[in-house]
Amino acid sequence: MEPRSDAEIVALVLEGHTDLYAVFVDRHRDRCYRFAVRLLGDRDDADEAIQSAFVRAFRGLAGCRDTEHVSAWLLQIVRNECRTVAGRRAKRAQRFIRDDVELNRVAIEQPTASSAMLEEIQYALDKVELDQREAFLLKHVEELSYDEMSALTGISVPALKMRVSRACAQLRKLLKGEGIHS
Repeated sequence: MEPRSDAEIVALVLEGHTDLYAVFVDRHRDRCYRFAVRLLGDRDDADEAIQSAFVRAFRGLAGCRDTEHVSAWLLQIVRNECRTVAGRRAKRAQRFIRDDVELNRVAIEQPTASSAMLEEIQYALDKVELDQREAFLLKHVEELSYDEMSALTGISVPALKMRVSRACAQLRKLLKGEGIHS
């Protein structure tokens, strides 16, 4: 019988049933991957971040203080790994190469939007500063409250509201054609 809650899985994994960690990974992989691809804009970087995040989560499972909210704890690890990958990418001074095909494959919970519109939104989102993009995604894609975002990022609620506001303003500007291809 498969455990029903994340807390049950964590307890069993910590008791030595490490094979159940695969259930946990399967349960959270899509959400984490979607977040990582949207944050990093690149499938390979997202894969790297997700793989590292799940390894870190496994190794640090005993340190998870609130097993009832382990998904938020995992998302925080994914966020940190994405930032690490983005930092390494910047240090290597690689040019950003958009993977439009992969960005369109990422599960999006708005099936009525056209593919062209989604491409344009992702392209605009890629142009938004990382801190603002992250806040925007946590608020409007992952649908976290500002309090949850603050707990996840360690950033104050007013600062997060400002980041989301700035991201929205930048996205509006870019999507109105005032700089999307510059």
